[in-house]
Amino acid sequence: MSYREELAEVLPLLGHRNWILVVDKAYPLQSSEGIQYINSGEDLIPALKSVLGLLSEASHVKPIVYLDKELSCMDDTLSPGCDQLKAELAQLTQGWDVHQILHDEVFAKLDAASKLFNVVVIKTESLIPYTSVFIELDCGYWSSDREQVLRSRLASL
Repeated sequence: MSYREELAEVLPLLGHRNWILVVDKAYPLQSSEGIQYINSGEDLIPALKSVLGLLSEASHVKPIVYLDKELSCMDDTLSPGCDQLKAELAQLTQGWDVHQILHDEVFAKLDAASKLFNVVVIKTESLIPYTSVFIELDCGYWSSDREQVLRSRLASL
């Protein structure tokens, strides 16, 4: 079974607060029970295109994308191919909710999340550091604005 088929099979089971990661080759194998690893055998950009394509078709979830803040200081002089990959990442994530945070902060978020919620890690063949894409799933049919209205109504009871 291909990684796309594996992800397509598990995606209907995922929901708000689950994560999907598309990571470089050196991303560590973590020991948390709630983390599932799938080896794509592909470069990062094609794998990310596949993941974002599946997410764009899903009605129940929408992605919140996190990129390593360190990537904003990376270029071809530090890691050949980085400039092209950054341009492709910017194009692929255009229109999505994207945040840049420090690499260690992403790991802290994942550590907390994996204690209660599942994380699916798609490993790629990418050899450029700080290019992993961390996708937190949010509810696709409910907004934070409507949640605030609901909480306000509950507070008035």
